Amino acid sequence: MRRTILLVSAITLVLTACSPSNNGTPNPTTGAANSSSANPASDVPRVQNSIDLARFKQAPCNSLSDLQAEELLGAPTDHKARDGNAGPACMWSIPSSSRPTVDVIFGRSPDGGTAKVYEAKGKAYELVEPIEPIDGYPLTIYDTKDERTSKGRCSVALGTSDTETVSISLEQSEANIGHKDPCDAARQAAVRVLATIRGGN
Repeated sequence: MRRTILLVSAITLVLTACSPSNNGTPNPTTGAANSSSANPASDVPRVQNSIDLARFKQAPCNSLSDLQAEELLGAPTDHKARDGNAGPACMWSIPSSSRPTVDVIFGRSPDGGTAKVYEAKGKAYELVEPIEPIDGYPLTIYDTKDERTSKGRCSVALGTSDTETVSISLEQSEANIGHKDPCDAARQAAVRVLATIRGGN
């Protein structure tokens, strides 16, 4: 009996010595910028094929064609480029009307990707809601306030790499507020932006 106890104790000691310690501190990882180290949260979707956004940051209004913008807003549109705090952007609107609009914003530098949006939930953003990705590229609804029903507004972050996103904000026409989901329209805008920046348009 004593021999059995000693044998069990010895096995336990060996297993304990071979088991990795876990004191609540994650082990550092190494790798490229597009590796899992860029995404600290395990539930953040990865981007397998990164997209170079450099030329669109120089000309953000090239991210949607006139036809694409008309499809989204339902009428011929005007567009206007700007270079704001968030980065180079372009807004499409219908002449002589303040709504609807589509605004596409490119970050000035790597913005932390989808992981940064997830991290901001309950902090900078009241609303963070992942939705169906587009051809493997993650799409996340986000905003400081949820104004989808009250004001017909929706912003989505399209992950183009593990360290960058393109922001697409849409405001509905007055007639559609409370009747249609603006995030459905924002997703359709993201589909078109993705097709363009991948060279498919």
